[in-house]
Amino acid sequence: MAEAGGFAVAEFERHLRLERGLSEHTVRAYLGDVGDLVVHAATRGVEEAGELHVDVMRDWLARQHGAGLAKSTLARRTAAVRTYTAWAHRRGLIEDDPGAMLGTPRLERRLPRILRQEEARELLDAEIEGEPEDLRDRALLELLYATGVRVSEVCGLDIGDLDRETRTVRVLGKGDKQRTVPLGTPALAAVEAWLSSGRPVWAVPGSGSALLLGVKGGRLGPTIARRVVHRRLAEAGLIDLTPHGLRHTAATHLLEGGADLRAVQELLGHASLQTTQLYTHVSPERLKQVHTLAHPRA
Repeated sequence: MAEAGGFAVAEFERHLRLERGLSEHTVRAYLGDVGDLVVHAATRGVEEAGELHVDVMRDWLARQHGAGLAKSTLARRTAAVRTYTAWAHRRGLIEDDPGAMLGTPRLERRLPRILRQEEARELLDAEIEGEPEDLRDRALLELLYATGVRVSEVCGLDIGDLDRETRTVRVLGKGDKQRTVPLGTPALAAVEAWLSSGRPVWAVPGSGSALLLGVKGGRLGPTIARRVVHRRLAEAGLIDLTPHGLRHTAATHLLEGGADLRAVQELLGHASLQTTQLYTHVSPERLKQVHTLAHPRA
């Protein structure tokens, strides 16, 4: 990478990590995009943030478009550098924010693939053995569908996050924001079965308080969780989905049951209602009830 000192990239990184509280993945992506812009700017004789002009940024994006990058990638890179220039402007490094003049590529919003309600029941009601792996997998699938949480969120759950009395689970989401999500009876029963008959078999001193474990006793990771979802769907003869597909499924079924859009936004941990509104194109039903009345497995 070209020398980035004149662009205060290290300070921008601290802003993303400490002030914005973004995930490690997002921070790496943003820094990579800004770093690539810095390299391009250097070829145009721009050595510090205060010299950055919108024409340089447009040229940078145009070169990537010409190289065949997907619109989604261009949109992410645009968002990253706009975040950077807005921060630099607030810090007084840039007199006028050039990123504010950048357009964002229009993306085609594709409707997510989901399971129908009867397919979800087929997946979750399939008979299983009493082995730890089966109990863990059932608990994982029930949690993903019952709560609509992200795979990283479900893997990050500790036993203490589960409140059996209120049938809720405390979730740590993006930006270290906590939210409380209700659990249906089947999900709670699946988790209880795992905790009583599965987890003790796999638990080791290093397991800590992790709710879901791998076969060696460590905290279940997102990669293995994704493999579980793919395998269990294949075994049930259903369409292939990622854990995010189960999240889409949960949101859609809630709306089909009449849940309020803002309640679903809160359950999913979406910062913007616009993100949640994607599901209204799948389910244009009247939105008026909350999770316990709407969810098919509440």
